[in-house]
Amino acid sequence: MNFDKLLLRVFLPDDDSWLKHANPWSTWSRFATLPFIILAIWSRVWIGWYCLIPLAILIIWVVINPTFFSKPATFERWISKAVLGERIYMNRKEVPLPVHHRLPVTILTILQTLAGLLLAYGLWKLHIHLTLLGTVSIYLSKMWFLDRMVWLYEDTNRQISN
Repeated sequence: MNFDKLLLRVFLPDDDSWLKHANPWSTWSRFATLPFIILAIWSRVWIGWYCLIPLAILIIWVVINPTFFSKPATFERWISKAVLGERIYMNRKEVPLPVHHRLPVTILTILQTLAGLLLAYGLWKLHIHLTLLGTVSIYLSKMWFLDRMVWLYEDTNRQISN
């Protein structure tokens, strides 16, 4: 099993979860969790191993988040389209992506990974500048990735309509 499929099983295990996660409240509340995770990890300096308590709560929140929201009334919002585009992207082994999306999505995935490594290193070393740079880089690359997912979703819907 590849890493993508493992993440899917944990975070969005079924179709209903994807549709609930397309609710803007679900997506944006999950999206806003990263700074709190960073703070929980950083707090090891002040509270030692007790930092695992807020960290565990935040990880549980990320996993169960879609269950707290209903499916949106419409999937026309930008973020709803982004989530549905991610779903299409995650099924790329079964249904290949259009050619013009492959390279940009690969590059954005690499950028997100490198930003995550930078953030992890900054947190490990307690280096505030690297931590902030990693965080900003993750958010910028993720937003660009999500915008690409909207494009992928719209292209896919256009192909189905034709």
